[in-house]
Amino acid sequence: MIATMAAAATAATESGRTSTAPPPALLAPEELARMAPPPLIVQVAEREAYARGHVPNAVLVEPRELVAGTPPAVGRLPSGERLTALFQRIGYHPDQDVVVLDDEGGGWAGRFAWTLDVIGHGRVARGAWRYLNGGLLAWQAAGLPLATEATAPEPSSVRIRIHHEPIVEAEELLRRLDDPALVIWDCRSAEEYRGERPAAARNGHIPGAVNLDWLALIDHDRQFRLVADPGALLAAHGIDRMREVVAHCQTHHRSGLAYMVGRLLGFDRIRAYHGSWSEWGNRPDTPVQSGPG
Repeated sequence: MIATMAAAATAATESGRTSTAPPPALLAPEELARMAPPPLIVQVAEREAYARGHVPNAVLVEPRELVAGTPPAVGRLPSGERLTALFQRIGYHPDQDVVVLDDEGGGWAGRFAWTLDVIGHGRVARGAWRYLNGGLLAWQAAGLPLATEATAPEPSSVRIRIHHEPIVEAEELLRRLDDPALVIWDCRSAEEYRGERPAAARNGHIPGAVNLDWLALIDHDRQFRLVADPGALLAAHGIDRMREVVAHCQTHHRSGLAYMVGRLLGFDRIRAYHGSWSEWGNRPDTPVQSGPG
């Protein structure tokens, strides 16, 4: 369902500029195993988990490498210098295809996919990205082998440029809280959304935001693959590709999956608020709404 919708969608950037890049797509474990030569495979995981077993040829990216780590909004995008060092280390080239995965349902894989969009992958070059549906759990369930020796790619000399189209800042949201063309997708838990679980100086949600927990996108009975019809699930919550969509969570980790699912569905105007609630809830000048919304 996702692959069909994404293939049929018109590829475009969030600012309205058309792109000739192939759209992102879902990839089954068996399809990845047959790819020769293998694409750049990126497994986002903690180092210890990666060492216990990873997809053969996958390079390790640790979650801490994808975030700035500066309180209170620890999930904001790292600097261009840090991103350049990361992408050089993993041997990234802009014209290659990239397969992303993780071991936890797609949040960190989605964060890396968003980062690929931020650096212009697929918009200024021919490379595309794909998501290994279900990640490491689906790979194992398919009976495919794991590697334990770390993949050591040849470093590249790429220089990273940050493209701001996939990024939303708090100031834009403050200006557009009453804009009917914009839907804010809060993919935290219902308890966080209602303000019942403290996570910042002030708790609740951005006024007007729609709550759809990221866990609702994951089929736990199918090794953390995406649910069969995420488009219908999003539409039932008023989230569709006809409107601008801004996804956020606490630190733009869980909303990595939300963003990635939107892109896989062909949403041309989905972006991410990388400051997320850890920024919004700790600023003194942002309105906060509590309760069910």
